[in-house]
Amino acid sequence: MIQEILIVDGYNIIGAWPELQRLKDIRLEEARDRLIEIMAEYQSFSGMKVILVFDAYYVPGLGGKYLQSKLPVYYTKEKETADELIERLVTEHTGRRKQVFVATSDMIEQHVIFGKGAFRMPAGELLVKVRQARKEIRRRIEEDKDKPEKRNTFDSRLNPDVRALFEKWRRER
Repeated sequence: MIQEILIVDGYNIIGAWPELQRLKDIRLEEARDRLIEIMAEYQSFSGMKVILVFDAYYVPGLGGKYLQSKLPVYYTKEKETADELIERLVTEHTGRRKQVFVATSDMIEQHVIFGKGAFRMPAGELLVKVRQARKEIRRRIEEDKDKPEKRNTFDSRLNPDVRALFEKWRRER
């Protein structure tokens, strides 16, 4: 089975998606938090491992990896750009049985990561995939509402022979 890894250039996506762009104009932290929330939800639904990268080039001491909503979030080190960190992460994650995608609309970065063996995903394409995932989640929720509730019991998952054996033991008491 191939593991899919999506590395997201955080500020590039914030600048490209209308909802996040509006939030950024009010407060950058809110746009960043909203992107983290969206990508965590997308990771849960899609099964892809998502890694979010934010540029902290001008913020001394912020660099490092943090786990937010089960999503690895990287902030660049002082004097390191997001592009440099993304390129390093692509190199680290490229390998057998792995497919690495980088979500960014930065054309130069797309060419560089493509040369390192990763696939490029423009911001608009990621937005379409996120919207499709949300639509599918809503459809499944609606579909489940129409189904009668089914109890999720332990014995319903047992092999009939094993269930019969357990029932025999229970009655022998």
